[in-house]
Amino acid sequence: MTHSIVPCVGTDELILSQAQELRRGTVVLACLALLEEPQYGYALLETLGDAGITVDGNTLYPLLRRLEKQGLLISEWNTDEPRPRKFYRISPEGARVRTGLLREWQDLGAAISRLTKGDR
Repeated sequence: MTHSIVPCVGTDELILSQAQELRRGTVVLACLALLEEPQYGYALLETLGDAGITVDGNTLYPLLRRLEKQGLLISEWNTDEPRPRKFYRISPEGARVRTGLLREWQDLGAAISRLTKGDR
């Protein structure tokens, strides 16, 4: 077997990059978990950020539209305020998907825990 030595980026940069990959899939679950109560996009960004899940608006808004198109979210415009805002909330199908994703998340967490403790 031959090994090649490839110059690599620093450990901190590598950790940040890999952590971003880990978080990418969790944003859907986080949105489905938070949208039991209707929220508009900017408030959702802040809530996610406060919880430690940093998401860029350029990522979140297309995600919300995609989840709505998939039938997982329902949106409504609130025009009662001077600036109209689109509020999102989870649909019944979205709640079923959230339940399945939470189960998957818990199973993955348990599997990783077993692997890192040597209980293979």
